Amino acid sequence: MSSAAPAEAPIDSLTSRQTDRPTPVRRTVGVLRILLALVVLAAIVTQISDELLHDAFDPAAYFGYFTIQSSLMNVVVLAVGGVLALRLAAEPELLARVRMSTLSYAVITGVVYNLLLRNLPADGSYVGISWPNEVLHVWAPALILLDWLLAPGRPALAWKRIWFALIYPLTWLAYALLRGTFTDWWTYPFLNPGEPGGWPSVLLYILVIAAVIIGISAGAIGLSRLGRAERTRLAPDLA
Repeated sequence: MSSAAPAEAPIDSLTSRQTDRPTPVRRTVGVLRILLALVVLAAIVTQISDELLHDAFDPAAYFGYFTIQSSLMNVVVLAVGGVLALRLAAEPELLARVRMSTLSYAVITGVVYNLLLRNLPADGSYVGISWPNEVLHVWAPALILLDWLLAPGRPALAWKRIWFALIYPLTWLAYALLRGTFTDWWTYPFLNPGEPGGWPSVLLYILVIAAVIIGISAGAIGLSRLGRAERTRLAPDLA
């Protein structure tokens, strides 16, 4: 008397893949992530040092910017992702979820800066060294996007993870609006209801940026799921 063999786990089971040794390509990605984390950190340290030397550093203002907060997140995520890429053949789902979120923050940072902020007239405040600004707003976002597009070992994310990417931006937005309301210091001009257009303009910018973040997150999740259906169809039916 025999019984049917239990169904095996999917051939791309994340648990089994994590126990495998990383490929040389994945190890290379790990090294590059760590290097990029160091470059982003160096850009932030350079900006702070330069402003301190010129008596222009305001910690509350500097660390209140979305760019700086999300860049510090990327330093941590890139470093952790780099170390795990050196040790594991596939990254944990939680790390992929966080990477998807910080990817959307990096891309929206680059888009908003280059479309809305790059050519603003000087407001009389100190203008520091230029290369850290380019790293944080151009090169880091581009390389983080390339990492998501090309690096191996990323698991397929569920579509419901799109909303995970909105937790931080909504929290930061509430902080930025409350701070601006009570102190009249606005992190970015497009969030200032005192500018032409008033609150309708502010709300429009918020909705557009939120839609872009959702779109980037959806694209990232879609890319993570490419080929998943084909792999599932190729798995042997042992039921």
